Amino acid sequence: MSPSATLRSRRVAVELDAKGFNDAIDDLGWGDGLPCIPPSEDLVRSYLDAVDRPADEVLARLAPSGAACTVEAVAVNAVLAGAPAAAMPLLCATVQAVAAPEFNLAGVNATTASVSPAVFVNGPMRHELGIPFGPSCFGGMRSSAPSIGRALRFVMRHVAGQVAGLTSESVFGQPARVVGLVAGEWEEESPWPPLAERRGVAGDAVTVFGALGTANIIDTIGERGDDLLQIIGNSIGFMGAPGYLAATVFSEIAVAINPVWASIIARDVGNIDDVRHLLWEHAALPIDWFPKRNQPGIEELGRVGGDRRVHVVASPDDLLVLVCGGFGSLHSIMLHGFSHTLAVTVPVRR
Repeated sequence: MSPSATLRSRRVAVELDAKGFNDAIDDLGWGDGLPCIPPSEDLVRSYLDAVDRPADEVLARLAPSGAACTVEAVAVNAVLAGAPAAAMPLLCATVQAVAAPEFNLAGVNATTASVSPAVFVNGPMRHELGIPFGPSCFGGMRSSAPSIGRALRFVMRHVAGQVAGLTSESVFGQPARVVGLVAGEWEEESPWPPLAERRGVAGDAVTVFGALGTANIIDTIGERGDDLLQIIGNSIGFMGAPGYLAATVFSEIAVAINPVWASIIARDVGNIDDVRHLLWEHAALPIDWFPKRNQPGIEELGRVGGDRRVHVVASPDDLLVLVCGGFGSLHSIMLHGFSHTLAVTVPVRR
């Protein structure tokens, strides 16, 4: 971008001291209630210089507002959130990913569920941006991840128009609707190819997944791979999971496995397709467990197998498995997906 390029954003005169600025944006209805950084022209230009795209390039039109999200709009929101300028290529790719039709941003933004885009990062940029993939990778590690996730949330609020109680009917919400959910995959410790590569994109890539939050899975023995997969599979197939809804045509689940468990599972089970198939086999409940009024709808979807069990997702392909987390072992993380949204993986242009 040329230093003399004209920025197109609407100007608002505010105080630049921390209190004055944050009081002003509160009056304007911007932000999320946490302190923000003033997006001055000089700062916005420096963020635009960090990405090889024109400031006025329209990345996508975002629901529910239908507004055009430009590269400049991403830069303004990234500054506001305190995200690093170097994250601009990742943020631009992420915005395009959530705008893909299969992600169904309109539904994600409007639903009563607590869904928010989880952002899984692959490739060398994990190291350059300081995206956590080891201990406390989903929250608690001092890193750039919360500010990057917050920048995406600002785009969803300020450009897409998601406002709790107005355009969003989320009953409870979740912390990721403030600071996002951004984590890398520990590719160097994974016995399997990276998640994005398995989904057709090698190198620097981002996968967005409509996550309802995280839930812990624990096993204190963890000596056999097939036992670990049974614990994980049985856990993700709990009653009340979105995939069991009679109105659900499709749903996905992400599972994050720590490096210690991953090595044990790879030793005893083998490749990632076998892993996903075993998880799927274990993630099922007998149809008789469901309320009688729910059973006909599930039957009509063809979700009841010959063994009279219902799998929480229709196919092993609906399970996203990645390796991350610390060497403390004992734990895995499950992230159930909101129905009617599918994960999207795109390359990151740098």
